[in-house]
Formats: sequence, C-alpha cells, structure tokens
Amino acid sequence: MSEAAINVRNGKLVTVNKMTKMAKYSEAFTVASLRALIFNSKSRKGRKGELIPANGLREAGAIIRIGRKVLIDTDAFDNWIHSQGKA
Repeated sequence: MSEAAINVRNGKLVTVNKMTKMAKYSEAFTVASLRALIFNSKSRKGRKGELIPANGLREAGAIIRIGRKVLIDTDAFDNWIHSQGKA
C-alpha cells in the first residue's frame, strides 16, 4: 500500500490532490473538477431561493470529512461514477 492511500473497509481514502495524481483518475479529473463535485454534493439554495439538488456523491459515501480535511473513498467514487450513466 502506498502512503497516499489509507485502506478503510477494503476501500481507499485519498485526498483530492493525491486522487488527481493516480493513473486511473489523472486524465479524467483535475483538482478543480473534483472540488466542484464535492461542492455540489450538498443541496443548496440558488440566488432566487430555488433548491439546487445535490449530485449524490455524499449519499454514495464517497466523501469523508474530518475537520477541514476532505477524503474520497475511491471505491464509492467509482460506484457513483458508474451509477451516473444509468439515470
């Protein structure tokens, strides 16, 4: 196991920066795109008061917050990615 990943329940937790350096994700995701997905993982109100729905990433269990640190469970993230095409 590399020091960039922590095994949790057979999954791996990585930081946003480390995830973008992994070969599996480096071509598809930038730091900015992952941060946008994390930001949009929670429902929020728009400027006119309308509810903007979440993207489901948090409900999928892919985002883990410990204080200000944000970790991504790569297995849950992969499952979330595959579920997006089935909607």
